[in-house]
Amino acid sequence: MQVCVPSTPAQIYHLLRRQMLRPYRRPLIVMSPKSLLRHKEAVVDAGRARRRTIPERDRRTSRSSMPKNVKRVIACSGKVYYELLAYRREHAIEDVAIIRVEQPYPFPHEDFTAALAQFPKASEVVWCQEEPQNQGAWYRLREYLRADALPEPDRRVCGAARVARRPPSATCRSTSMQQQQLIEDAFAPTLAMGAMHVGT
Repeated sequence: MQVCVPSTPAQIYHLLRRQMLRPYRRPLIVMSPKSLLRHKEAVVDAGRARRRTIPERDRRTSRSSMPKNVKRVIACSGKVYYELLAYRREHAIEDVAIIRVEQPYPFPHEDFTAALAQFPKASEVVWCQEEPQNQGAWYRLREYLRADALPEPDRRVCGAARVARRPPSATCRSTSMQQQQLIEDAFAPTLAMGAMHVGT
């Protein structure tokens, strides 16, 4: 089985193309909101093959010096990437890189490790998800993230999400506030080591 969260039209195209052309059949679960079909940032270079992990890339700014400056790497899936990107641009943050995990399951260990290797001085890896702490991918992925990120000495793995809850019962107003809070939490300087840091 594969669980994918494509963030660009090209990713969706190559995902479906691969599913049809491979000589065997495997269940494919695709989770992607329709809003990305209209998002002006949801584009990719033509002809690029589908990637299970998309490393740091920001066309608007020159990031040639970024690897030696990065202190934190944020990993995420889906449309939250574009909100993180917008927040980073708005606040002119130059020491945080953002990696997209387009295939949470099976987890792309080699691709993710290669993306992390670009930032040897990063002391933190943060998983950011829109879902509450007790939902989404965090509980499954945190051990994978630790396994891939912790070979570097003193590197911490933590996360940013909404508060844990049973049903998705938040109102539109509180959901919007929680969404903004988790974006701020992802960039906040004080994240608890090894634990999910959640907004209020």
